[in-house]
Amino acid sequence: MIFLAHGIGGVRDLPVPESFFFTTAAIVLVVSFVLLGLLWKRPLLEANAAGRKLPQFVSAFFLSRPLRIVLQVISVGLLVLTLATALFGTTIELLNFAPTFVYVIFWLGVPLLSIVFGNVWRALSPWRAIADGSVWVLEWTGREARPLLDWTGRWGRYPAAVALFSFVALELANPRPAYPRTLAIATALYSYWALAGMAIYGREAWTRNGEGFAVGFELLSRIAPFAVRDGRIVVRWPFTGLGGDEPVRGTLVFVAVLLGSTSFDGFSRTSTWQNLIGNIRADLADSPQRTVDLATTLTNVSGLALFVFGVASTYLVAVLAARALTGAGRSLVPDFVLPLVPIAAAYLVAHYFSLFLIQGQFIITLASDPFGRGWDLFGTVDFAPNLAIVSPDTVWYVQVGSLVVGHVAGLAIAHDRAVTVFEDRRAALRSQYPMLALMVLYTVGGLWLLSRG
Repeated sequence: MIFLAHGIGGVRDLPVPESFFFTTAAIVLVVSFVLLGLLWKRPLLEANAAGRKLPQFVSAFFLSRPLRIVLQVISVGLLVLTLATALFGTTIELLNFAPTFVYVIFWLGVPLLSIVFGNVWRALSPWRAIADGSVWVLEWTGREARPLLDWTGRWGRYPAAVALFSFVALELANPRPAYPRTLAIATALYSYWALAGMAIYGREAWTRNGEGFAVGFELLSRIAPFAVRDGRIVVRWPFTGLGGDEPVRGTLVFVAVLLGSTSFDGFSRTSTWQNLIGNIRADLADSPQRTVDLATTLTNVSGLALFVFGVASTYLVAVLAARALTGAGRSLVPDFVLPLVPIAAAYLVAHYFSLFLIQGQFIITLASDPFGRGWDLFGTVDFAPNLAIVSPDTVWYVQVGSLVVGHVAGLAIAHDRAVTVFEDRRAALRSQYPMLALMVLYTVGGLWLLSRG
């Protein structure tokens, strides 16, 4: 499937030079850093993470068992429909329900829902729904539902990082990631990964550490102004859920996959990378198509891995520099890994929100003819999507705004943690010099990637 471009279109026709955006974004970060140092003198985020409880009837409705069951039935139905259309529907990607649903509605829509409304994936996950239903059946028949093994925490979030990397490798490295039959195999394999993990280690343990989408959406949901505490929905200031440290092993690698994959997606659309892939294809012009596809896939996977490594390594350099500047006697990685989450969210919004708005409209047509057989189940097959719903200039401004806001939020979260960890205010400020440099690097790099797309 050839999706509409993730990029911004007419960047070079903007009324001001690109360098203006790069410079302005860097200045905003520096000014924010100075203001944080002057005004933010005590921890605020973690102390306000609990939020304020909403009225009981709100929680009673949105957390009710009937609503949860309805959502879970729908989610399982959509999983079955996705598998069925991928297996038995047309092989023309644009006419098959599965590719648009997986890569646009699910992969782009659920993160946006998580950022705005909180951890909705807990209720929307079809694999969690199947596991819940299996547990209910076992208990209804008088048997005890218990995992085969106890989760020791030894592997941390590395299993989730592997799962997420596998998905983004399919999306970004495979020559035809949206080919329905390929997508069917991938969906079946991931379903096995999710369900087998829950059966072996339990629903909660695997959801928190092994199910890649669940881990990613939960981290992004900490940005949201809504959360669930003690069975009640609470409202809080955005980003307060990212206060404190994150001691779970593998979190840095997982966030690096989330951030690095989006960065590589942007870079893979530049002329530099496209020329590299074109040269590989030209060199293998006399080889079988499978050989050509394998070579380009391995090249793309290598590029993706390098970007993930680049995110993790630059972060580690910044943290090591912060430790050296402050004389800290322990690793600061758990303290400053969560500031990367709003940056990952900013990259997701910047790269994909226009794709979601434009390509997402096609699901209305595909819902009436999911198998591509000429049906019109809901009378929407003739729906005409508005391909000009946003202008290129508007997209660019939104992209710049999201990147700047995400990186300023990352600075604020890191600063809040610094004044918690270091009693000496000067030491707290020194620890943030490397983080400022890292944020400037990520911001300018992200803007450059967007402008080259």
